[in-house]
Amino acid sequence: MKKIQAKKIIIVNEKTLMVTADIGKVTNTGYCRCPDGTGLNPFEFSNHGLGFEKLWGFISRIKADKDLQEVVFGFESTGPYAEPLIHYLRNKGVRVVQVNPMHTKRLKELNGNSPSKTDQKDPKVIADIIKLGHSLTVIIPEGPAAELRRLTQARERSMQRRTAFLNQLQDLIFIIFPEFSQVVKNVKTKSAQYLLKHYPTPQDIAGCGIKKLFRILKKISRGKLREGCAEALYEAAKASVGIKEGRASILLEIKEILAQIEACERFIANLEREMSLYLKEIPYSSYILSLKGIGEVTAAGMIGEAGDFSKFDTASEIEKLAGLDLFEISSGKHKGQRHISKRGRPLLRKLLFFASINVVRKEGILHEQYQRYLQRGMLKMKAIVAISRKLLRIIYALVRNNSNYVFGYTKTQNLLSKEAA
Repeated sequence: MKKIQAKKIIIVNEKTLMVTADIGKVTNTGYCRCPDGTGLNPFEFSNHGLGFEKLWGFISRIKADKDLQEVVFGFESTGPYAEPLIHYLRNKGVRVVQVNPMHTKRLKELNGNSPSKTDQKDPKVIADIIKLGHSLTVIIPEGPAAELRRLTQARERSMQRRTAFLNQLQDLIFIIFPEFSQVVKNVKTKSAQYLLKHYPTPQDIAGCGIKKLFRILKKISRGKLREGCAEALYEAAKASVGIKEGRASILLEIKEILAQIEACERFIANLEREMSLYLKEIPYSSYILSLKGIGEVTAAGMIGEAGDFSKFDTASEIEKLAGLDLFEISSGKHKGQRHISKRGRPLLRKLLFFASINVVRKEGILHEQYQRYLQRGMLKMKAIVAISRKLLRIIYALVRNNSNYVFGYTKTQNLLSKEAA
């Protein structure tokens, strides 16, 4: 993996051919600009193998005619559609960079004094941004890190599907048994899903009787649900106002949704097992896992999203990647508040946020730091975000120094210094 620089970089010189493209699902629009500033007319090429060969032939001819030594290819971040082209060009020795879509949107109004957006205009604007030095090197994980990125993204999509199914399930339950959710608060639990699978209607629940219902709940919940819950559910079932018309069709859909939820949970479990295996192949993963509050799934997700923590030069670069870099808007006497940019990888930011919730718990490694933020009058949400930044810097330092986290290390060192004095 090449050096990552998440900062302003000047990459174009008198021997550089700049190639940019507006990426589409089927067709891309390319544009070439020579070192003297002359640009060729935008051209189209398909987003598959033959189109890539056409683009490379075009680049090779211009490079030979102008006696140029290197090629820089730039594109606007567009999700998955650019990935095959990125890998193709990197294998050809082309330096690949990307630009922020927000930069493209703002700069295009200067081009012709018009906010119009066209496939012919966008590649030229991308070239202008790269010329100004506002491009970022594309981060492409390799080996186990690449697998972790795909597994993390697959897990996130599966969890979103599961959440959607759970929401649908709650809506359908409310129609036939609106009192169910008042007694069983969480339909994610195994107890709730077992009841909905085997006793989905109020009549089914009432037909069990309190004693049988209690035995079922006690067995499924492993003793967590008490007899009072069985009584409350039984009484709610007897007095239910759920509808009966069209209920058979609703029950059929509930059965299918429950099957889909089970399938999602099995798939998520398989993904997490694979993530654990690939995590063991990352040399520095043990340093991240030494932090109490960060488990294997979270560590694997962070490495997959970051690509490779060891390739960053500074902590501020990886903060920018996570969208946790700070900015403020101040003018004259007005002093604006600082906020995080949220322009990086949202999933990395999400993982850090939930990891921060773990490390600020009582006896957590950053509990004291969190309490100090709160004592200053900082809102809880902002304090958690501040802890996310702190946690990311700690992770970066552990990887950089090849060391495990030692809780209370600073306090111990201070005490030793005082004793020595």
